[in-house]
Amino acid sequence: MEIKAIQEEIVDEFAMFEEWDERYQYVIDLGKTLPLVDEQYKTDENIIKGCQSKVWLHGEEKDGKVVFTADSDAILTKGIIAILIRVFSNQSPEAILQADTAFIDEIGLKEHLSPTRANGLVSMVKQIKMYALAFQAKN
Repeated sequence: MEIKAIQEEIVDEFAMFEEWDERYQYVIDLGKTLPLVDEQYKTDENIIKGCQSKVWLHGEEKDGKVVFTADSDAILTKGIIAILIRVFSNQSPEAILQADTAFIDEIGLKEHLSPTRANGLVSMVKQIKMYALAFQAKN
């Protein structure tokens, strides 16, 4: 599935909820589906800088696609990275680099996070794009 289609799917899912409490709960539930990073990648190099909580992100290239796994020590943050991985994992480096992240504003996520969590979200997106850039440069 293309990035834009996945983003639209997520926007539709969030539109089903009236209240932000329900959306937060949905984000937390999504965190439970997160493809967890292997313990060997839970290193300082894989911690996303700028996050209030610890978030580990690992990317590998498989058949020209970038596959991400992650983990966090906070349930809300785990949900946020799960959303991003759902969008960007199993995509080509080029598609990741060209993708916009307007869907984050569409679902209202950034505006309903504390400033430090919102900064962490930006750092997560930046790190995902850095992986894509590295794999693109390698090829």
